[in-house]
Amino acid sequence: MRLLPGILAMALIVVASNILVQFLILDGLLTWGAFTYPLAFLVTDIINRVYGPGPARRVVFAGFVAGIICSLIGTQVMLEHGPTVTLRVAVASAIAFIAGQLLDITVFNRLRAGSWWKAPLASTLLSSSLDTVLFFSIAFSATFALLFSADANAAVTWAQEAAPLLNSGPTVPLWVSLAIADWSVKLAMTLITLVPFRIIVGQMLHRAN
Repeated sequence: MRLLPGILAMALIVVASNILVQFLILDGLLTWGAFTYPLAFLVTDIINRVYGPGPARRVVFAGFVAGIICSLIGTQVMLEHGPTVTLRVAVASAIAFIAGQLLDITVFNRLRAGSWWKAPLASTLLSSSLDTVLFFSIAFSATFALLFSADANAAVTWAQEAAPLLNSGPTVPLWVSLAIADWSVKLAMTLITLVPFRIIVGQMLHRAN
């Protein structure tokens, strides 16, 4: 029961991010989901600090299940150019989420005895970077095309088209710009969420005592 608020928060963030990722901003470089998804790392770090790595993994697993359900629903919702969620995106999302979150827990636990800000800062920076690399490369890079069917690859060819880096730099595959923009938001959110991390953890530990 004590983990229920964390589980609900994680599930809500995952569901909201899956919905908001459909809404593009900044000429398509970002989606609103890029701003809500990093909050999942905040939830994981709070649970880890207050209850430990075991409970944090259970909360992450709940988020993973919520993500799978969202992906399954998304594959059945058809838009003009195909399903809301394609196979490659669904697989990439699942792998990136579970790998990033588990790394977050591991790094946080190694640093938990240090200054209050070191564990959440380092763990979120490393795990969100891994999350970004895994998601965008598996979902869109031609390197991983052999792992998927021709239909699955055809659904993401738009992301492999050449485009100016961040709409103004040298020509690169579009997905590279998307990854950099997304990673930049994660870095900013990592710093911003240190404040609510400190406040929420303090309140939870106070109530526990």
